[in-house]
Amino acid sequence: MTNVLSPNRFAQELEHVLDEAFSTRRPNGNGHPLVPRSAITENEDQFSIVLELPGMSKDDIKVSVKDGKLTVYGERKFGPTDENTRLVTSEIKAGRFERSYKLPETIDTEKISADYRQGMLYIGLAKREETKPREIEVRVK
Repeated sequence: MTNVLSPNRFAQELEHVLDEAFSTRRPNGNGHPLVPRSAITENEDQFSIVLELPGMSKDDIKVSVKDGKLTVYGERKFGPTDENTRLVTSEIKAGRFERSYKLPETIDTEKISADYRQGMLYIGLAKREETKPREIEVRVK
């Protein structure tokens, strides 16, 4: 029997192969780069980015903004804590990572916030006041 990949599965496989071939990120112990998953939302006042960073502490995470780009750096440490223990196998990704996001010009970079709780990093990207939607009063003459 021949395996047939659905278009969606094929796209995922292709993306995985290309990521592996052209990734500049350092692989973790499993040979795969550590790339935290993220979600981006928007409302009238701000964009929000949420990154999954389980098993990390606040001190393991750095967020910076430069030249219109937001970058999140971090390192997840995992492995034996003493020299008498060896790691036999692990499905837990560890290592350094870097994720960057190009910021739209509508963002007020002075009002960016970052909060870390329960393994999730929440980044608030406030929109500049002049770019927010506003209502215009209609006058009758």
